[in-house]
Amino acid sequence: MKYKNLIFDLDGTLWDPRATIIKVWNEVLMKHELIRKEMKPEDMNQYLGLLADDILKDIIPGISDHKIKEVLSEVVQRESKVLRLHGGILYDEVSETLKVLAKNHKLFIVSNCQDGYIEAFLDYYQFNDLFTDIECYGRTKKPKSENIRLILERNHLSIENSVYIGDTQTDYDSAKANGLPFVFCKYGFGKLSDSLYESSIFTFSDLRTYISNVTK
Repeated sequence: MKYKNLIFDLDGTLWDPRATIIKVWNEVLMKHELIRKEMKPEDMNQYLGLLADDILKDIIPGISDHKIKEVLSEVVQRESKVLRLHGGILYDEVSETLKVLAKNHKLFIVSNCQDGYIEAFLDYYQFNDLFTDIECYGRTKKPKSENIRLILERNHLSIENSVYIGDTQTDYDSAKANGLPFVFCKYGFGKLSDSLYESSIFTFSDLRTYISNVTK
């Protein structure tokens, strides 16, 4: 087996955006008087990787669909602008590792984020040339498993030489729904129900060794 195509999740896999995006969420939610106390960056841990609609429903039980649409419209617009200006916290050696991997592999991103979010990440770190294609819920309104399938289909990728890399149970389930191998990033925000799952990396730079060992 040889992994030629590396498909990445974003939050909790490539970077930690909590300190930046929590400011946007607090600003918008306070403006709409939906929260009385500002949330802290760590309050977002349980939500990263989830759909924004579901995040709002959990933070504000009973919120109407109309209000969700109104609030998220503001969040999306502000997030993209703020992330392009301030970025997030890139995990150690992500830049160096991606540049090495891009020499012999095709790189992709599939995330449950809103439209424009991945683009803000790529623009801030000037990673556009490293990635072949991206997809997200905000653009397709489809779950992660289907967006992974879209990436596979439109780029004519073979399941046998592709892998999905992420940090949550949703990432794992979405990879398996497409018959893809999965690499679990233990440094991220999520946990797997299968505690014995072995395809794991403890730091992002471990991915180089992992991919190299698989292709031997």
